[in-house]
Amino acid sequence: MPRPSLRVKAAAVSIGEQFAAWRKLQGLTAVQVSERAGISRNTLRRIETGDTGVGMQAFLGVARALGVLDAVVKATDPYETDLGRARADEVLPERVRR
Repeated sequence: MPRPSLRVKAAAVSIGEQFAAWRKLQGLTAVQVSERAGISRNTLRRIETGDTGVGMQAFLGVARALGVLDAVVKATDPYETDLGRARADEVLPERVRR
């Protein structure tokens, strides 16, 4: 696997820190979150420290355990942007549009 760019690594570290903050704000231990996410404590530590090699299932499991999964999904929805909504009619076939 190629090494992540500096920008990707910085984003992973930022997201990891934010997940750790969410966990602490909710008064949850790392053990509780890792159990709820179905991952090991070590995998949670890797996510919280910005390890880009962690799988999507583990990442999304932690987001769900912290109650931010819907926000993660919404943040990547192109229809939530002006560009996505404007270009949908031009670029996507009718069956793909919402």
